Amino acid sequence: MPKLNVNVKWSGKKFDNIELDTDESPELFKTQIYSQTGVPPERQKIMVKGGMLKDTTDMNKLGLKEGHTFMMMGTAGELAKPPPKPVQFVEDMTDAELNTALDIPAGLENLGNTCYMNSTLQCLRVIPELHTALGKYEGGIAGMDNRGNLTASLRDLFINLNKSGEGFPPLVFWQMLRQAFPQFSQTGPGGVPMQQDAEECWSEIVSVLRSKLPTVEASEADNFVGQYMTGQMQTELKCIESADEEKQVTSEPFTKLGCHISISTNFMINGILESLKEELEKNSPSLDRTAKYERVSRATRLPKYLTVQFIRFFWKPQERIRAKILRKVKYPLEFDATELCTPELQNKFSKAKAKMKEVEDKKIQKKRDEKRRKLDSESKDQPSSSSSSAMVVDQSPDDDKVDWKEYLDPDLVNDIGCNPTGQYELCAVLTHVGRSADSGHYIGWVKKGEGKEQVEKSDQRTHFLTLVLLDEWHKFDDDKVSIVRDADIEKLDGGGDWHTAYIVLYRAKQLD
Repeated sequence: MPKLNVNVKWSGKKFDNIELDTDESPELFKTQIYSQTGVPPERQKIMVKGGMLKDTTDMNKLGLKEGHTFMMMGTAGELAKPPPKPVQFVEDMTDAELNTALDIPAGLENLGNTCYMNSTLQCLRVIPELHTALGKYEGGIAGMDNRGNLTASLRDLFINLNKSGEGFPPLVFWQMLRQAFPQFSQTGPGGVPMQQDAEECWSEIVSVLRSKLPTVEASEADNFVGQYMTGQMQTELKCIESADEEKQVTSEPFTKLGCHISISTNFMINGILESLKEELEKNSPSLDRTAKYERVSRATRLPKYLTVQFIRFFWKPQERIRAKILRKVKYPLEFDATELCTPELQNKFSKAKAKMKEVEDKKIQKKRDEKRRKLDSESKDQPSSSSSSAMVVDQSPDDDKVDWKEYLDPDLVNDIGCNPTGQYELCAVLTHVGRSADSGHYIGWVKKGEGKEQVEKSDQRTHFLTLVLLDEWHKFDDDKVSIVRDADIEKLDGGGDWHTAYIVLYRAKQLD
């Protein structure tokens, strides 16, 4: 029998439209009445044909019709007080409430092929010093300076994203981006915005930030981009055919490194080194003719945030498109960049690098010892609960602390925004899926927070360490945001039609 809406009269009051499923037991119906009247089921006396409604009564045999009215007697008890805060179930939450509960940041709505911009912004958003510098910018979006308007709109967009729990439309920023750089205003058939190159968008935004943002800390140093995103490259040009000809040494800044992809490139480091070494022909003053030269570049300064672009697109004149190199090129989650540096800078890194390796080796050995103790305990059938087996006893936590001032080069310590160790960890990846730079789809993948160990004291003598997940990432597919792991990030190295790393962002490895 279908469900019915019935009424209940009790104590001079009428309760309308109570849903009654005649296939269910009368006990369920009494519970529904209790929720509205406060009369407990055991006190309810409900009149039906043949007497009182019992818990064993078959509701289908009562001949009830839509709108039937029951008469009830009974004394109400004290109604249960509602909880101070209503219980919310995951399936009942809105997207914004769910994102807040799971600590998932807001995504950016696609305004029509604007995934290139959305993914770029989400990757840059991982830099906390950028938020600080934007907070110091006092310009608005109504001025005549298009670059200043773009900077102010980025500041306001990040503020709105931090407040929002769901997809946010970056309309103002997109408008300012097109005003500052008209190439992003191109449209296709029907006036639909055309897909653009995320690397071009990245470079243009960084160039604006370089010219507009102040320093993060009070100093005479360069601006934000100069401090935290710019390295210094020294280039030596020597004549291969004349050993007597003097080398030419020049120096210039860089905000990203290129990873050249050839038929033999399998790893990012090899692609970068290949990009930093080239052969060319030019006129030799010592030989008075055209000769072969070799140009080799090495870094004399590494920034805290190092950007690497995979050179995956090349121009195919016949098809008139920028085709994509799909070759698999592996990039590390932790990157030692010292091989890219001059011997002088490598020497400045040496003490800190050796100490970091020593600290890491100790951590690895400690984990091995803990695992061995746990296996030994289990093999001897010693009682140990799951909670106690997961705890690590540390009798002397202060012994593991390192005074890094003893190992860091003073010049690097005083260089605000540089990487003083040459060691990096991956914090953002911008990927592309598709066969051409002018089509396909871009996504941003961003490392979540700062992973570390939390310490809780149970008494004055024993310390228990609880490990926090260190490999959580956020996948920003426009306004769709989800959680992924390190293993998912490592699959973005190319080799097919899956999402392929186009730009990767590393940050200086944090010193414990």
